[in-house]
Amino acid sequence: MAGISRRVAAITESATLAVDNQARMLRAAGRSIISFGAGEPDFATPPHIVEAARQACQDPRAHHYTPAAGLPELRAAIAERHRLDTGQALTPEQVLITVGTKQAVAWAFATLLDPGDEVLIPAPYWVTFPEAVTLAGGTPVPVLGDADNGFRITVDRLQAATTPATKALLLNSPSNPTGLVYGREELEAIGQWALEAGIWVVTDEIYRHLTYGDHRFHSLAAVVPALTDRMLILGGVAKSYAMTGWRVGWMLGPAPAVGAAANLHSHLSGNVSNVAQFAALAALQGPSEPLQAMRAAFDRRRREMHRRLAAMPGVVCPEPEGAFYMFASFEGVLAAGPNGPGPRTTQELAATLLDEVGVAIVPGEAFGVPGYARLSYALSDEALTEGLDRLATFLG
Repeated sequence: MAGISRRVAAITESATLAVDNQARMLRAAGRSIISFGAGEPDFATPPHIVEAARQACQDPRAHHYTPAAGLPELRAAIAERHRLDTGQALTPEQVLITVGTKQAVAWAFATLLDPGDEVLIPAPYWVTFPEAVTLAGGTPVPVLGDADNGFRITVDRLQAATTPATKALLLNSPSNPTGLVYGREELEAIGQWALEAGIWVVTDEIYRHLTYGDHRFHSLAAVVPALTDRMLILGGVAKSYAMTGWRVGWMLGPAPAVGAAANLHSHLSGNVSNVAQFAALAALQGPSEPLQAMRAAFDRRRREMHRRLAAMPGVVCPEPEGAFYMFASFEGVLAAGPNGPGPRTTQELAATLLDEVGVAIVPGEAFGVPGYARLSYALSDEALTEGLDRLATFLG
């Protein structure tokens, strides 16, 4: 349409939200739909967090503007959590509260990038990462990981993609969409390379509490502390505490960068809902048992989905190490089709599954890797079983 800026017109809709919205519309029309699309826990927010929000609603402090960068007590609690996790002391001024971690991603690149700056983004990547870079005037540079090793990236692959215009590297561990969790030695190698290259690192740690088996989360800030002067750490309460709708995320980093992002935030957003911030404070300071119970349920569903998918003809499915997604190859399905000639891309496969058996998946094209698809296991056991039954029947 005439009059829309090229910058905004070039933005594509979030593929994950588009799939989930389509599933909701079909349900509203009476269809039975099982959605493996959105990365949203099916659990209710823990009661002590909801109670904190209820009390905040009755507190006059929450009825008015508060500091744009966030409630001082929440910023202090996040800084303290960072100190306990990494041994590094931060001041509350080095913390910015954002409208979900998605806004933290946008603010990070708006703060760091000038036109033409390049950002290395390991692929497969979350759908919003390249869009946020482009919107900030930068150039996303996908770096395809090794599919035979869980799509891990190596220093050699990063170095091969680096140019004089490279400004930053984006890391996401545990990863959306693959569930990859980088080990300490892997992170140390990548962090030392970034330090020597003199580039920034933006690390998305939103799934830090969701790792399984022997896999453990390691913060790059703890592994390569010398890098912290050129590192922005992004996180939030959405995934681990079942608080996706509360929209509370954050950015941590050097005071000049966080301060600049806070100035941007003050003009374009202002303070995040005070009620949601008090709820997030309760999440961080409250009991860990609800978090552990949800993680145990995700782990159980992870193992069941992996077992079922790995047994389906034409599907190759590495076992995820963290987050709550399965990133499976459907290339064998595309080559043969379910009953002779069939879908030739995962986009076509996703459309066919939704139309014929009422199963929603997100095609790998959205994550930079055609032939694959992401399936979330953050849904009820009953829905997961039903959805996998339908998928197995379709694939024969």
